[in-house]
Amino acid sequence: MGTLYLVRHGQASFGADDYDQLSERGQAQALRLGEYWRERGLTFDTVYAGTLKRHQQTLAGIVQGLGGAIPATQSRPGLNEYDSEALLRAIHPAPLPKPDTPELYRHHFRLLCDALAQWMGGTISPESMPDWNGFSDGVHQVLEEIRHEHSGQKVLLVSSGGPISTAVGQVLGTSPEVTIALNMRLRNIAVTEFTISSKRLMLQTFNTLNHLDSPEHRSWITSA
Repeated sequence: MGTLYLVRHGQASFGADDYDQLSERGQAQALRLGEYWRERGLTFDTVYAGTLKRHQQTLAGIVQGLGGAIPATQSRPGLNEYDSEALLRAIHPAPLPKPDTPELYRHHFRLLCDALAQWMGGTISPESMPDWNGFSDGVHQVLEEIRHEHSGQKVLLVSSGGPISTAVGQVLGTSPEVTIALNMRLRNIAVTEFTISSKRLMLQTFNTLNHLDSPEHRSWITSA
């Protein structure tokens, strides 16, 4: 059997005009993960990633840390994140203040969880977004491709919290509410592992940060 390593991107630029850019901390997180894997001799047979800038930048940092070539990346739009701004506009058309205080930050994510629940339930149709079934099917198609074509291999997949939590939800058969809760708990550069067999994918670990578990790196743990 093989192993699928699903990595959420490094810290992006939350609150900035362009969220889809890794921060300096996010770049360092990605580099550190690659270094950690290099120290343990881990190599990959196949690599998948979403097409967003933060996915590609995270992958570049991991590759730099690994210190060697990797297989050609299979870029898949089905691994891209949902549009959180479109979701928020669908339930709160008025502009929201920048979430630059702890209370506004919490309020932002409470609204997002509400919007996700309504989207998954078919109550809202955010502009320029697929419906929930379309989003979920995009993730499912990538997982099925990996299961059929890469059983027995070590596969790296770089994506975002939404697709990764959706993948976990599909493997475990969770409710929408649990999938949202998993999404909200995924940390930057966290690793989730699935065992790959030709018959099924099985959850092995979720949301781990072993590569940051040292006095030098514990302050690097972030969630946004």
